[in-house]
Amino acid sequence: MSTDSSGTDGGGRQRPFVIVGASLGGAKAAQALREAGYTGGIVLIGDEHERPYERPPLSKGYLLGKTDREKIYVHPPQWYAEHDVTLRLGTPVVAIDPAAHTVTLADDGRVEYAKLLLTTGSVPRRLPVPGAEQEGVHYLRRVEDSERIRGAFREGARVVVVGAGWIGLETAAAARTAGAEVTVLEAAELPLLRVLGHEVAQVFADLHRDHGVDLRFGVQVTELTGEGGRVTGVRLADGTTVAADAVVVGIGIAPTTALAEAAGLTVDNGIKTDEHLRTSDPDIHAAGDVANAYHPLFGRHLRVEHWANALNQPQTAARAMLGEDAVYDRVPYFFTDQFDLGMEYTGYVEPGGYDRVVFRGDPAAREFIAFWLSGGRVLAGMNVNVWDVTDPIRELVRSGRPVDVKALADPAVPLTDL
Repeated sequence: MSTDSSGTDGGGRQRPFVIVGASLGGAKAAQALREAGYTGGIVLIGDEHERPYERPPLSKGYLLGKTDREKIYVHPPQWYAEHDVTLRLGTPVVAIDPAAHTVTLADDGRVEYAKLLLTTGSVPRRLPVPGAEQEGVHYLRRVEDSERIRGAFREGARVVVVGAGWIGLETAAAARTAGAEVTVLEAAELPLLRVLGHEVAQVFADLHRDHGVDLRFGVQVTELTGEGGRVTGVRLADGTTVAADAVVVGIGIAPTTALAEAAGLTVDNGIKTDEHLRTSDPDIHAAGDVANAYHPLFGRHLRVEHWANALNQPQTAARAMLGEDAVYDRVPYFFTDQFDLGMEYTGYVEPGGYDRVVFRGDPAAREFIAFWLSGGRVLAGMNVNVWDVTDPIRELVRSGRPVDVKALADPAVPLTDL
């Protein structure tokens, strides 16, 4: 069937808006289109068999067994039919043809589109060592991954976590809470070092040690040992082996860009977009952790691998797809819960891109706010077990104005007065 750039096919029928990636981002985009008054067709396509769900519970409440399965989903099952959204699950998309305005499915079917949104997300980076494909080696991305990992977290089990990033530390906390003996292996000298820097990374190292986690820094994994096809240990470059009944690998994620790249879209650390989340093709947008989007507040492209982007970017993308002058300029935000520590982080700091850290409160007691500054301006703030402060922190970041450092550190001075 022939198509043209007007959004209609050769028979004069209006083509739908198609969303590839039945994720939080994809579901929120469909919702945003309907809330904006769009009455045309919406097709939401995903390769998973589960309807769209949120991923943070997979390493937090759901992994701990505290969150019911039904609560992880973005919408109830009837929502899609009620809002005339065609949901095609278990359906991989294998190609995009921007000239023909079609996507090709794994079964050779084709779906035409007027506008296309890519919310294809990311995949975990694989551990490139011998033995990494054995049974008992886990990666966390999908709901079934969380369920398998939860089954391995039992009293007395020997769990080794490779990588001390957010996923690594959250799964380590869940394993320890379940009564497992937990060892975390990290190549850097502290957890979360690139994200938080030495000053604040130490807080998380102390937290895990205080809860009985064996942290080993500056180590290199060379092999996963096994017996009968099942993992039994993790061998390090110094020749030592850490015994393991289960291994969780959390060494980062890679944006799922193969479709975009093959379609000729500009790809550079994700699918590159402008501030409207529009790609190099004006009829294709991208959102979530696959999108390397230009951020007008920071004057650069950012690819943010956190829930808030997947939640909020689709609203901008949907409005832009409808022809509005919508701009995504939200300040990045993420959160974590580990043991008795709850944290929210607001802002953005490049590794090494700050000149000082200012604490308000008591880091030793794990009740404080940490601020990253450059030239007297607040780049980011992280509140630990201190609540209802994200709005003033966000305003400090957005303002870009120099602050009184002494007042910033003083809990008696309201953040709104700075």
